[in-house]
Amino acid sequence: MTVTEIILALLIHILIPLVGLLSYFRLIKKIKIEKIKNPPTIDLFFIFSTYGGLLLVTLTTLFWKWSGMASLGFFYLILIAPIIMGIIIYRNHKNKDISKYHLWSYNVGLLYFLIAPLLLLILVAIE
Repeated sequence: MTVTEIILALLIHILIPLVGLLSYFRLIKKIKIEKIKNPPTIDLFFIFSTYGGLLLVTLTTLFWKWSGMASLGFFYLILIAPIIMGIIIYRNHKNKDISKYHLWSYNVGLLYFLIAPLLLLILVAIE
């Protein structure tokens, strides 16, 4: 492996998930400081995980080698993530007036059904 490949692998598989996790914890801390009633912390965890997975599959397709783990991520995004996002939409539809975080969870859940199919179709067309 060349130095460029090692750096690329570290960026895609270590740095990006770490940044996503730290961003999630920062957002949860902000929600606690704002004392939001009934915060959507679990929903936000799944949103961060799902969109992070979408980003990882995209970057793997564009800049790295496809692997078994990438296939598992892809299957999660097409089989399981739509169900989870549907549940998030349903849960936050009733609560979207509570806070901006509930509204964002609702909107981001809806956007998944637009963003993911388009992006995955583009990635399949590229390969």
